[in-house]
Amino acid sequence: MAAKKKTKKSAKKSAKKSAKKSAKKATKKAAKKSGKKRVPSAAFMRPVQPDSALGAVVGSSPIPRTELTKKLWQYIKRNGLQDSKNRRNINADDKLRPVFGGRSQVTMFDMTKLVNKHVS
Repeated sequence: MAAKKKTKKSAKKSAKKSAKKSAKKATKKAAKKSGKKRVPSAAFMRPVQPDSALGAVVGSSPIPRTELTKKLWQYIKRNGLQDSKNRRNINADDKLRPVFGGRSQVTMFDMTKLVNKHVS
């Protein structure tokens, strides 16, 4: 009798899993059929001008905020500035220290606030 209960439970679990998978597939198909392409917000795509401190890291030409963030993360990863123990922390090097307000380490959430002070 215990064997029957286990098989019923496992059958219910597998039925739930297959129902979830089919629901995910249906939503993906619906998204493809609608043909609507995701349009980025115009505010993010408007070019911003980095100041000289931030320009030393990402370049001095006006770029959209999204590209600025990508270039900043490329610089951080290329130079290994993410803290090895707590990956949310960014260690500043000589170029990033002025952007971080003189701090030697900031969290990635504080980094966005500090970077906003260096764009116009």
